[in-house]
Amino acid sequence: MTVAMIVPRRLVLVTGPSGAGRSSAIRVLEDLGYEAIDNMPVRLIRALLNDPMPDKPVALGIDPRNRDFSSTAISDALGQVAGVPGLVPELLYLDCRMDVLLNRFSETRRRHPLAEADRVEAGILREKELLAPVRERADVLLDTSDLNVHQLRAEVEHWFSPGEQTQLAVAVQSFSYKRGLPRSVDMVFDCRFLKNPYWEPELRTKTGLDSDVKSHIWSDPRAAEFEARLRDLLLWQLPSVLDEGKSHLSVAFGCTGGQHRSVAMAETLAAALAEAGWQVSIRHRELDRRKREEASA
Repeated sequence: MTVAMIVPRRLVLVTGPSGAGRSSAIRVLEDLGYEAIDNMPVRLIRALLNDPMPDKPVALGIDPRNRDFSSTAISDALGQVAGVPGLVPELLYLDCRMDVLLNRFSETRRRHPLAEADRVEAGILREKELLAPVRERADVLLDTSDLNVHQLRAEVEHWFSPGEQTQLAVAVQSFSYKRGLPRSVDMVFDCRFLKNPYWEPELRTKTGLDSDVKSHIWSDPRAAEFEARLRDLLLWQLPSVLDEGKSHLSVAFGCTGGQHRSVAMAETLAAALAEAGWQVSIRHRELDRRKREEASA
């Protein structure tokens, strides 16, 4: 007797505060070949699961403005999806800083859906409070505060390209402690103890992508040992992360300005992981921000 094999398919629930990019993410998923439905009432997910599912991944945009929205309803929906053979449920949460959301609503002159009169800030706070328990359940949390539409597309494609769910996708990034910790990372490593190129006038305006900056950092004897220990740790840990059933892991390297040491270390570790056969993407938060500022100047 031949036993039919069930090919796992993704069902991605997409949510987050208004203005953070939910609809944009849904459009990217649709372009990737997902059966995409935006503004899906949570109560209708059960009915959707009772119908024959399309033979491709599915993405459902969940709008907090829907009257049946609650953290309990989302939790129940994930449980229902998990009980369907062949479906792999994932929750994508798109977040954004308060100041950026305020600016986006100001630029578009849109009224916040949960705001009374013109009190946009109050509406954003109310929505974030409503979404807080859902955010904690996210499988993938993308902070869109510093992302343009092209970078958002690249991030969504990285995490959700069809056919990649059996692999572990590792996202590596650098950042500046002065601008705060990234909000969507699993592991953070501090590079501030290493020799700082900032204090060398000829290196100050360069970055960790430049060879002379890398040479300066690696002239610190602690740099090579730090990199080797982290490489061994990650290469030892990643198979266990994959065995646990996770499909995403994000790793961040920080330094004072996010320009030299963290960039060089992120580049080196990302290259080592890729050489070992892991699926890796890399992003330098502060360098990306600087490029945007220079382009708009």
